[in-house]
Amino acid sequence: GAFHKQGHSARILSPEEAERLAKDQVLVSEFKQLKLEKEAQKNWDLFYKRNSTNFFKDRHWTTREFQELKACREFADQKLTILEAGCGVGNCLFPLLEEDLNIFAYACDFSPRAVEYVKKNALYSTERCKAFQCDLTKDDLLENIPADSVDAVTLIFVLSAIHPDKMHLVLKNIYKVLKPGKCVLFRDYGLYDHAMLRFKSGSKLGENFYVRQDGTRSYFFTKEFLSQLFKAEGYEQVVNEYVQRETVNRKEDLCVPRVFLQSKFQKP
Repeated sequence: GAFHKQGHSARILSPEEAERLAKDQVLVSEFKQLKLEKEAQKNWDLFYKRNSTNFFKDRHWTTREFQELKACREFADQKLTILEAGCGVGNCLFPLLEEDLNIFAYACDFSPRAVEYVKKNALYSTERCKAFQCDLTKDDLLENIPADSVDAVTLIFVLSAIHPDKMHLVLKNIYKVLKPGKCVLFRDYGLYDHAMLRFKSGSKLGENFYVRQDGTRSYFFTKEFLSQLFKAEGYEQVVNEYVQRETVNRKEDLCVPRVFLQSKFQKP
């Protein structure tokens, strides 16, 4: 379907949508919530087992993100070191390594299976990439990456899968490996995205936080929440804006509202 870019303000719900969300206030039981937290890694591992490398399309980065990586450089073919935090099966990683030969990438994921897929990819080379399994909320990145050595960190559709109470731990961990003056490039689900409105009742874990049928979880960010989260860990905000789009499904003649948060936070 076609994408139509709408702008940078928060999405306003229709009266029907607002009523539906207002009604859905029953939270998943504490017992089940603890179980989901305990089994988070297993659920993502099963997700990759079922979908292997076919679920996500390769993300050939948007011009904006490429510009960010170009802007990191002081001269044209300067070598850059990046970290893709939450690399999945490499849908961002491999297009990037193909298009920019002067990049060395660290790539880590919560799921051991996803990391195995990355290492089995024909484009994987230890000269240009180091992939490792890591729970960003508790495994110290310094065990695999030198302190203050990374020019850019990408955090793309990763933080939303983590319990809101633990998100700050991820940002603290990343801070240690990022060079001063360099940035985290962030993209994730925004408040009232279509995916949030599709959850059936009985899926709600907390404010703006839901569980899918496969046990994986998703948080939907407001600008304010994200900004506070990063600033509390010592980052400075450079850009933090909603990207609103409508995906047009021509077959069914449906307009589907997509809302993402696209942001950039700098280590001073």
